[in-house]
Amino acid sequence: MTRVGRVSDNKEEQVTTQYEIPTEDLKVDAELDTSGLLCPLPVYKASIALGQLSKGQVLHLISTDPGSLEDVPALARQLGDTLLGLERTESKQLFWIKKGDRP
Repeated sequence: MTRVGRVSDNKEEQVTTQYEIPTEDLKVDAELDTSGLLCPLPVYKASIALGQLSKGQVLHLISTDPGSLEDVPALARQLGDTLLGLERTESKQLFWIKKGDRP
């Protein structure tokens, strides 16, 4: 799904979304902004943040690293977590990850 949306600086950008449920309906338990960090740091920090959550809690991850578009979904699959949502703008990628049944 592609739509035009407003980003924080009030500039319109094309936003591409993929999600299991609309992201505005998600209850976010933790937010991690890795803007400016490059691989492997966004995935590494997301892994640590997810490790601190309980089963079923949701992490909202913000990244500016284009590589995170492949790395974050792979991390979720490897850890047994669920990627609930993904939004991609020209400048950043937003992920909503639900922690699975793991320690």
